[in-house]
Amino acid sequence: MGIRRALGRQFECLWAAYAVSTFGTWIGFGALSVVAITVLDAGPAEVAALSAAGLAVGAVVAVPVGPWVEFRRKRPVMIAADLIRLCAFASLPIAYAFGVLTIGQLIAVSVVATASRIASDAASGPLVKTLVHRDDLLTANSRFESTRWSATVVGPTLGGALIGLFGPFVTICVDAMSYLLSALGVAAMGSSEPQRKRATPARLTDLADGWRIIVGQRTLRRLFANTVLVNGLIMAGEPVLAVLMLGQLSFPMWQYGLAFSLPCVGGLIGSRLAGAVVHRLGQSRALLVTGVLRAWWPIGLAVVGPGLGGLAVVMVVELGLIVCCSVFNPVYVTYRQQLIETEQLSRVIAAWSISTSLCIAALTAAGGLLATITTPRTALVVAGVALLATPALLIRRSADVAVSPEARPAEASGVH
Repeated sequence: MGIRRALGRQFECLWAAYAVSTFGTWIGFGALSVVAITVLDAGPAEVAALSAAGLAVGAVVAVPVGPWVEFRRKRPVMIAADLIRLCAFASLPIAYAFGVLTIGQLIAVSVVATASRIASDAASGPLVKTLVHRDDLLTANSRFESTRWSATVVGPTLGGALIGLFGPFVTICVDAMSYLLSALGVAAMGSSEPQRKRATPARLTDLADGWRIIVGQRTLRRLFANTVLVNGLIMAGEPVLAVLMLGQLSFPMWQYGLAFSLPCVGGLIGSRLAGAVVHRLGQSRALLVTGVLRAWWPIGLAVVGPGLGGLAVVMVVELGLIVCCSVFNPVYVTYRQQLIETEQLSRVIAAWSISTSLCIAALTAAGGLLATITTPRTALVVAGVALLATPALLIRRSADVAVSPEARPAEASGVH
C-alpha cells in the first residue's frame, strides 16, 4: 500500500503540523455552538446563523485567495493562516473574561476560520506536490486522510469530556494553541521555495480563474460536480438526523455521540486501503467504484427507528459511508494534483473549497427548511435519493475519468 514509505523530513514536518491542527480542530468541534447556547442563551435561529454564516460568508471572503496564493510562497501563507486562526479563537475567552462576548463575534470568528482554512488548503496542495515524488502523492494524501479520521474518532469525545469538566472555553483554547504549534511545524520545514513572478498585472477576472480551469476540463468538471454535491448532500442530512434521533426518537446523548464517533474507525481502514485499491483497480476505476458505493449508504438513514436497532442502523450506514469516502478522498485529491499544473493548483483548490462550503451551507439550509415543512425523515429520504443520482457524473462517459494524466498532456497543460 505504500502507507509506510518515508517521504522526507520536510513532508514529515508538514504532516505533523497538519496532525496537530486537525486534532485541535476536532477537540474544539462544536464549541462555538456550545458557547452560543450555554453562555449567550442563543436560540435555534442564532445557532443556525452561526453555522451557515461561517461557511457561506467565509467562502465568499476567500474568493480572492486562489489567485493571490498562486503567486506567493506557500509556507508563509500557511503560517499566516494558522496565526490568524490563533488570534481569532484566542479572542473569545478574552472577550468572555471582560464580559463583552457577543454572537456577532462568534460569527466573525467562524468566518475568519473558514477563509483561513481555504487559504491554507490552497497553499498546502501545491506544496505537497513539490515535496514528494508524483508516485508518492497517493501515499502522502492517504496519510492526511488517515490523520483526519483519527482526529475525528478521538477529538469530539475528548472535547466533550473537557467541556463537561472545564466548560467550552478550554476546548477553544486547545484549538487556538494547536494553530500555534502548526505554524511552528510549518516553519520548521525550512525551504528555499521560490516565489513565482506574475507575468501580467492582476485583473479582476483572475478571481474566476479556478472555476475556468475546472470547467475547461471535461474530466475535472465532472469530478468537481460530483464531490461538491456529495459533500453538500451528506452534510445537509446531519442536522436533520440529529433532530430525528435526539428529538422524535429520544436517543440519549451518549448513544448519539457513539453512533458517529465509533464508525469513524472506518476512515482509518479506508485511507490505508486506498493504495491497495488503486493498485488493484487502477486510479479511475477506484474513483468510479468508491464514488458509486458511497452514494448508496445514506438512504439507509431514512429507516432509522428507536432503540438499539435504530442505533445499529446508523452505525452501519455511517461505517460503510466513511470507509468508501476515505478511499475515494485521497484518490481524487491525488488525481487532481496530477492533472493540474502546480502553477494553477492553488486557484483550483480554492475554487473547489469555496464551492463546497457554499453548497454545504445552501443544502443544509434547504434540508432544514424541508424538514420543518414536512418531517425530518422526509428530508433524509430526499437527500438520500438525490445522492443516488450523483454517480451519474462519474458513470456517464466514465472514460473521461479513466484517462490518466500522463496520457493527456495536451489537455492538462492547455487549459486556463
